[in-house]
Amino acid sequence: MKLSDQILTANHNLFRNKTRTILTIIAIFIGSFTIVMSSALNAGVNAFIDKQVESIGGDGFIEVFPAAMYDQLAGMMGSGSSKVTEYNPNEGSAITATISKSDLKKMQEVDGVKVLEMFHFLAPEWMTSNNTDKKYSVSLEYFPDSEFTVDLSAGRMTDNNSDENEIIINQNWLEPLGFSSPEDAVGKEVTVAVKETAKCYEDEDNCLETLTGTIVGVQAPGVLTMDGDLHVNKAFDAAIYDISVRNLPKEATKRNDITAVGEVDPEKMSEIREKFRELGFESITIDDAVGMIRTFLDVMVIILDVFGGIALLAAVIGIVNTLFMSVQERTREIGLMKAMGMSNSGVFLSFSLEAILLGFWGSAFGIAASMLIGFFANKIATDTFLADFPTLSLTKFEPLTMLTITAVIMLIAFVAGTLPARRAAKKNPIDALRYE
Repeated sequence: MKLSDQILTANHNLFRNKTRTILTIIAIFIGSFTIVMSSALNAGVNAFIDKQVESIGGDGFIEVFPAAMYDQLAGMMGSGSSKVTEYNPNEGSAITATISKSDLKKMQEVDGVKVLEMFHFLAPEWMTSNNTDKKYSVSLEYFPDSEFTVDLSAGRMTDNNSDENEIIINQNWLEPLGFSSPEDAVGKEVTVAVKETAKCYEDEDNCLETLTGTIVGVQAPGVLTMDGDLHVNKAFDAAIYDISVRNLPKEATKRNDITAVGEVDPEKMSEIREKFRELGFESITIDDAVGMIRTFLDVMVIILDVFGGIALLAAVIGIVNTLFMSVQERTREIGLMKAMGMSNSGVFLSFSLEAILLGFWGSAFGIAASMLIGFFANKIATDTFLADFPTLSLTKFEPLTMLTITAVIMLIAFVAGTLPARRAAKKNPIDALRYE
């Protein structure tokens, strides 16, 4: 008998007792559905996070700051060490610790560092546009030339070689600034007001200076998007910073030198961070930023997989019971097949195919149902609570993963059906024919 004929016969025999077979398939369906959905959720969210990481330059991005600031601020928030440490004048305190030019040079010379520059915290008084008479609080940030990018809805990245003031806003700013869409905002100007700190000591009501900048891009929403921080190019950064520190004593301007950002070789990230630590500086990477998200997601996936495993365990018991009952009911039939020349291996294969088909139908229905629900879940999520993340697909069904899950469940079903199939194969044909 051909294998295709054996499969058709096994499928026919399987559904002789429809109720028992369907109940067993439902048990497999629940387990496969849970595992497939957890896998799809994991794939969907991780794909979004990976895209976010890739969009900002990948795993090479690094932010560096004095270790004293990290240790002491962590301690004040209750997450640092309770150990009493001796004061080190070379490190200073959380308030006085800075990155000097010599410190920056030492870090720039570490093997694997591609670019590392001082980062200025820019906090102008307000920002507005010609489309509104309202003014809004804003913070701005500049990143050095590297592979650093942001995921854009429209426009381009800022040009650090340009003498023109350029800025990238995010989509939360479109409506406040009076723009109808990301495309509408690109090419328009914004006005930023900056305080000349030294002048404010003499005349607080007359120390603001305004600058204009051109919107060159609009950042798409994402898990790594900071709603308040907008990106500016080097020219805009320098213009704002120069106004804010104008006429201040040199020592006072050093208080701003507490952070450096840049790009390093991802393959040497661990060694570079350790070298920075030896120099008295801590660092943050993209992995640190998304680590908590991935950890939470992994825990949720494990929990769902546990429930799926429990359901599959119940399904295994159902498969064994279904096939044992089938062997019992078809004893005389087995004897007749053997009397007509069917070998023990043929009988074993017949019942094994029934077990495999139980696994196939259960997993197939589970995958189909999960994909259907996943499709509607994605649509509902995009229109409601994930509206701010249009590029996020809540579930992602990968063909190879679906095939793997189906194959594993069919293998589990085959193993579960081995014992009943062996019992059927070992039956004596004479005894089987006499069975009432």
